[in-house]
Amino acid sequence: MIFTSYLRVGAIVLLLPGTSLGAPRSFSVDYENDCFRKDGEEFSYISGSIHYSRIPRVYWKDRLLKMYMAGLNTIQTYIPWNFHEPSPNQYIFNGDRDLEHFLQLAQDIGLLVILRPGPYICAEWDMVRFLLNVTSTTHMSVFWLIGWGKGWTTLQKDMSEGGLPAWLLKKKDIVLRSSDKDYIAAVDTWMSKLLPMMKPFLYQNGGPIISVENEYGSYFACDYNYLRHLSTLFRGHLGDEVVLFTTDGAGLLYLKCGAIQGLYATVDFGPGGNVSAAFAAQRNAEPRGPLVNSEFYAGWLDHWGSQHSTVSTAIVAKSLNEILALKANVNLYMFIGGSNFGYWSGANSKYAPQTTSYDYDAPLTEAGDLTDKYFAIRDVIKRYRKIPEGPIPPSMPKYAYGAVKMKKVGLGRTLKPITYYVLLLVRGVLQTGWIVYTKNCKQKFLQIFLLPQVQTVSSALEKLSFSGPVRSTYPLSFTELNQAFGFLLYRTKLPVNCSSPTPLSSPLNGVHDRAYVSVDGVPMGILERNNVLTINITGSSGGQMDLLVENMGRINYGRDINDFKGLVSNMTLGKDMLTGWTMYSLNIDEAVSQGLVQETQAPDSSQPAGKPASLSLPTFYRGSFLIPDGIPDLPQDTYVQFPGWRKGQVWVNGFNLGRYWPVRGPQLTLFVPASILSTAAPNNVTVLELEGSPCDTGSCVVEFTKTPILNATVSTGHRSKLFLRGG
Repeated sequence: MIFTSYLRVGAIVLLLPGTSLGAPRSFSVDYENDCFRKDGEEFSYISGSIHYSRIPRVYWKDRLLKMYMAGLNTIQTYIPWNFHEPSPNQYIFNGDRDLEHFLQLAQDIGLLVILRPGPYICAEWDMVRFLLNVTSTTHMSVFWLIGWGKGWTTLQKDMSEGGLPAWLLKKKDIVLRSSDKDYIAAVDTWMSKLLPMMKPFLYQNGGPIISVENEYGSYFACDYNYLRHLSTLFRGHLGDEVVLFTTDGAGLLYLKCGAIQGLYATVDFGPGGNVSAAFAAQRNAEPRGPLVNSEFYAGWLDHWGSQHSTVSTAIVAKSLNEILALKANVNLYMFIGGSNFGYWSGANSKYAPQTTSYDYDAPLTEAGDLTDKYFAIRDVIKRYRKIPEGPIPPSMPKYAYGAVKMKKVGLGRTLKPITYYVLLLVRGVLQTGWIVYTKNCKQKFLQIFLLPQVQTVSSALEKLSFSGPVRSTYPLSFTELNQAFGFLLYRTKLPVNCSSPTPLSSPLNGVHDRAYVSVDGVPMGILERNNVLTINITGSSGGQMDLLVENMGRINYGRDINDFKGLVSNMTLGKDMLTGWTMYSLNIDEAVSQGLVQETQAPDSSQPAGKPASLSLPTFYRGSFLIPDGIPDLPQDTYVQFPGWRKGQVWVNGFNLGRYWPVRGPQLTLFVPASILSTAAPNNVTVLELEGSPCDTGSCVVEFTKTPILNATVSTGHRSKLFLRGG
């Protein structure tokens, strides 16, 4: 079995806020007795991974309580740099990004926290917000044990390609996860903001372990100076008492680059293998000290177009028992996975985008529900430590709100009475509209309404493009246009007459990641990274050709993290290279949240002549539903599915749930947390369908159900290799 490699450096410090003064708190490595020491006593942790960035804040307490009641004494979480610093020197630590509140909850419940602050955090997390060219990167992880009241918390800091802010790539020759001076300067600035916030949570000040680097041993840079810099950086902000350690795959090759002198080396491996042999690799780097598996895989991730990954409960329980029988420390990755809301999901190479769900076949489901695996793990833990008494919080109830009728929409104001249809010159732009004339007993009214005529992305550019058109001889990438994620529209003119089918090609595989191609409003086909590099198009010379390019998530692991998005190389039409591009950065989320996407009396939706029946232009749809009265405890969590729809993005009440792709699978439903639903007003559903809806030929609905479907049959039949991220 092949395992990934990880490198993290951890520091252990303990602090008990609100407790009486006494002997100094301490956490250390006892090399002589092969264990950790907490306050002088032998100590081991049983931990589970939870990513606060993948779970709405209102559910943090529920998930943490369930982890505590399973017998865990520790949790592990990542800090995604790009989640908190979307633009240089713009920091967000409130709402769902309130890291200190999350740590306080863990403290109140009695859990230690292994905090992994990066700067790199693989974690199948996109590299988002302003992008840069990357050729190499290094990361540092930090673990702390933080004591709170009757319990404690451990924090770990980790660095990986995932989680790095995309604005780093503005410098095209930057070398990520290395001693590159520009990368180091950005890391130092970020850590000077983050680490002082974390210092009060240390164990001697109260807290954790700092881990320097996630999966660095499997990264090609092998930059020891970078790791030493991270170690010095962490100690400078957190103090010399912090115990730093690394984590890598259970193989000598991984440990070769991942472990350095002065940092305690740990390993990670999944279930089903030889536990003693895996720990033997750690013993090669650390002949004495505690045994630690920093990522014991209780499940695995999914990719679009691959079979749903599952890991046998029996095998997980058996291997966990073998680990604990050796008195080893262990972290179960993941204990709860959560959701890749919005555009946060990443990808692996060769390019394989990950699903919106990060369920991970974990002991707690994406929605926080209890599973057989949860209770099997709890039964194993019972053999080695006392389980907390009291009831386990139950699974959250789900509600099927039913089918919601969807309509094509425009951008503008919904019309009521209509008197005259006119052409209006608005700010120099010719638009259609209505003049409505009414009168009452006192006065007359003359009102002018602009017709909400925009239904497709191409026709909505005035509202959707936050920066306006940018012109260039050759296409520019997302990075060059200061766009991190989502969609970007490229427009050019056909240089020749294409009365017969003419190949439009990306010879260097430069469509990252999918391009929806149309000519004069007629859809022509889809170009897809690695899979479809050429399609045939038709059109007249001078015709307008649009390519709506979708970023499906950046590669977050390994050598290929220099993952630019958009048209990253030139396009050809027949033998001609295409030039003269106009590009539009699109802020669709802003348009949806501001209510610019509205229902309208859509014009005739019949297909234009020559339009392929199986493909339509990327189009907006909207619907709404009311939560019924008289039913207690509503709203409740639900799932939305897309019968007859093909691929797109969905928002509920302006909240971006993520990507749906039922024709590719295996995920058919998206998790809808109750926290974004309303009982006081209609709940608005907005869909951007990219390929073709059922609305012209069948039932135009999305359906809210109480049952998730993550394991639908996929046409490729491909199955990801367990515990191998490149697979």
